[in-house]
Amino acid sequence: MVFMIDGKLQNQLYIFRAKKKWSQKELAEKLGVSRQTIISLESNRYSPSLVLAFKIATLFESDINEIFKYEVKGESEIQ
Repeated sequence: MVFMIDGKLQNQLYIFRAKKKWSQKELAEKLGVSRQTIISLESNRYSPSLVLAFKIATLFESDINEIFKYEVKGESEIQ
């Protein structure tokens, strides 16, 4: 029996970035990604890899769970 959890990754990236008064471009440069990646992350159109999530958390001196939260919508059984 295997359970599949349905949910969505939400993030507080915009809030953390705004507290530092960084533009999307500045944050992108610090992380070595494109500005489009930051836009996609902030609008929840893109979920970061674990490595990128760790880099973001480290940059903000925070825990990954404070920036990225997985909201569970439901659970279903797969046979």
